[in-house]
Amino acid sequence: MRLHRDLDRIWSTPPGLGRLSAVNHTIVGRRFMMVAFLFFIIGGLLAMLIRAQLATPHGAFVGPELYNQIFTMHGSVMMFLFAIPMFEGIAIYMLPKLLGVRDLAFPRLTAYGFWCYVFGGSILLVAMLMGVAPDSGWFMYTPLSSNTYSPGINADVWLLGITFVEISAICAAVEITVTILKMRAPGMTVDRMPLFAWYILVTAGMMLAGFPPLILGSILLEVERAFDLPFFDPLRGGDPLLWQHLFWLFGHPEVYIIFLPGAGMVSTIIPVMARREIVGYTWIVVSVVAVGFLSFGLWVHHMFTTGIPHLALGFFSAASTLVAIPTGVQIFSWLATLIDGRPQWKLPMLYLFGFFVVFVAGGLTGVMVAVVPFDWQVHDTHFVVAHMHYVLVGGFVFPLLAAAYYWLPHFSGKVARYPLGHVAFWLIFIGFNLTFFIMHLTGLLGMPRRVFSYEPGWGWDLPNLISSFGGFMMTIGFALFVVDVMLHVRFGRTAPRNPWGASTLEWAQATPPTSYNFASLPTVSGRHPLRDAPELPSDLAGGRGYLGFAREGRQETLGIHMTAATPDQVIVLPGPTYLPLYSAMATGVVFLGLLFKVYWLVPVGAVLMLAIFMLWTRSTGQRRDGGPLPIGRGASAPVHSEAAGAPSWWAMVFTLVADGVLFASLAFGALFLWVSAPGWPPPQVLDTGWWVLALAGAGMVAAAAAALRAVAVNASSGSSRSAGRSAGRSAGRDLWLLLAAAGHAFALVWLVVIALGTPDPTRHAYGAATVALLSYAGFHAALGCVFALFGLWRSRTGYVSAVRSLDLRIGSLWHGYTAVTGAACLLLVAVLAWLVTP
Repeated sequence: MRLHRDLDRIWSTPPGLGRLSAVNHTIVGRRFMMVAFLFFIIGGLLAMLIRAQLATPHGAFVGPELYNQIFTMHGSVMMFLFAIPMFEGIAIYMLPKLLGVRDLAFPRLTAYGFWCYVFGGSILLVAMLMGVAPDSGWFMYTPLSSNTYSPGINADVWLLGITFVEISAICAAVEITVTILKMRAPGMTVDRMPLFAWYILVTAGMMLAGFPPLILGSILLEVERAFDLPFFDPLRGGDPLLWQHLFWLFGHPEVYIIFLPGAGMVSTIIPVMARREIVGYTWIVVSVVAVGFLSFGLWVHHMFTTGIPHLALGFFSAASTLVAIPTGVQIFSWLATLIDGRPQWKLPMLYLFGFFVVFVAGGLTGVMVAVVPFDWQVHDTHFVVAHMHYVLVGGFVFPLLAAAYYWLPHFSGKVARYPLGHVAFWLIFIGFNLTFFIMHLTGLLGMPRRVFSYEPGWGWDLPNLISSFGGFMMTIGFALFVVDVMLHVRFGRTAPRNPWGASTLEWAQATPPTSYNFASLPTVSGRHPLRDAPELPSDLAGGRGYLGFAREGRQETLGIHMTAATPDQVIVLPGPTYLPLYSAMATGVVFLGLLFKVYWLVPVGAVLMLAIFMLWTRSTGQRRDGGPLPIGRGASAPVHSEAAGAPSWWAMVFTLVADGVLFASLAFGALFLWVSAPGWPPPQVLDTGWWVLALAGAGMVAAAAAALRAVAVNASSGSSRSAGRSAGRSAGRDLWLLLAAAGHAFALVWLVVIALGTPDPTRHAYGAATVALLSYAGFHAALGCVFALFGLWRSRTGYVSAVRSLDLRIGSLWHGYTAVTGAACLLLVAVLAWLVTP
């Protein structure tokens, strides 16, 4: 008990206002889920307003302007503020427990992402209450969302609010990826990971590659609206289709980003309900990875009616059909598990039945709309609306409800006492199918989506009335679900440790869980830890695992080798702090300055944000070499700041992957405009000499080389036996860091010179694209200065040595990336100028 008291004192969060400083994954994960469900309620109420308006012809419930805001907010809330944050919350809460560790890799980043999500979502909600909500559809197609047709603040609310929320998504993706790869229980090799972890890992990778195109598109459209740079204006060399490409490069993978976590819940629950291990574990993993890859080749699936060449239509139609194969592999694996097992028809299984029926129906209609001639007939009709809801509600909401009942004993420590969950299921299931199955028919009868009224006598009257009735029935079902959960938490019976007889690690801990998850960390020898070692829960509670002690008041957990799954570092995590909240507030200053066109606030907020982020580093690192630390079971490992593959190093790698996708999207956009946009070639072309471009590129390359040299000099300083020689090499290290900062500053000056020589970017999209490329390079060069000077400061204050080189190695990744992408930007600027020169 002393061990548990010591760990609780170290890992607990202060009460009262101190809860705002929470960074623990259990608390933050619950907050994500609660806020996401609140947004789900708001999105559902908006849907009921839509159904009330469409229940009868010439509906007078709301007017056309308000209706546009309602359906835009319904889609935006459900896609951006409910579905993805809800899966993030479940992943944040469950992953450390499933993987056998005490927390995620970056607790403060998780908390920062949560506050960005809350603040970004609040921008949209406040705008809706003020009557200035977005009204161009949740997809924000141009030119409808451009200044000409949306002159108010409505579109800006969407572009900036959603981008604010997307910061949270990128943070979660990096956090989840690094945690799964580097923070599993010793012995948990990748072929022993729970399937839920595989699904979430692939989903996080998709987010790193899927969100940057939309972030870029939102930035470009906001820049067009604010500063008149014509990226999407066909009268000045822009192209509205560029927005569609950037949006659907995100939008179609997002369907699978939402589906895969739901499928991970299905793969977790079905073996428990069937009382048999999953059939085809390896095939499921391969199919999940295949879905992740294939999902990025389908975005034109949404653009079949925009005049795409026939060869491209055939390719994307085939790809859209092909993705059904790995999805079918998973479905047949689940069915085989049920057929070969002894299924228990308990409440979670009932909701999985709803999943099978609804999702398979949605998948079949998905194959239908993948066929180009059929898609031409039903595009932008209620058929597509029905298909989308069958896929998303079937693929995510029904598994989510099953998971809620499956893990409620874990969340609350109680089991249900009342049978309301069964009644709620049938109301939701019947109401859903009444609503959306009928919408297939109205779509086939020609009813377009996004219309606020319709004429009587076209055959749409009765189907719409039935759909509206079903919608309200479904709403009653969800209300009963909420009541049932509240009764469960308040009046439920105390749950046993593992009420379902599951074999995964989350059931090896107390329920509800403690702040530290495990008193000691487990060793895993197979895919079913609790079945392989039934005594494991008591062993862990007794401290008979790794890190079964409290050391110097530090929050410690283990990092492992990615493939061998052997302990290779002790990860020291930060405790409760208000810094994530303050950082999100500073980020909010930047976004509010942009939203209200108070542009002097933007640099103020940016500097404030950078200063607060710098404060994060006060509690990281050490001023002396620590060496290996005992971790229990006769083993030892270095602290993470002295390890070669520290989580923060990998976090920078995956952040740069997302950054690289954004750069690739920017390059694609520039070349797309040159190839497809009207009004090219431009009237003026950049005539700056090649030597100016070369000087800017040379500055960035020199900065990267200097940073690499600083790392090398630092590594050699540890081999010096002479104190004087070691001090000299430390001075040399600092000099190279200073030269790296100077190289970036030199490049930045020349990038500004080139930008000033660019033809007026408001006259033609060529100038706008050139300025965008130069701005990208300049932004990274400016941050390169910050990284170099930060490394210099850490070196001068004693945080860097031959062993403690993490800060320099992380900075070197940024410098190298900046050199490569900066040179690519300058090369593309030069090539684009050459291509458009008459």
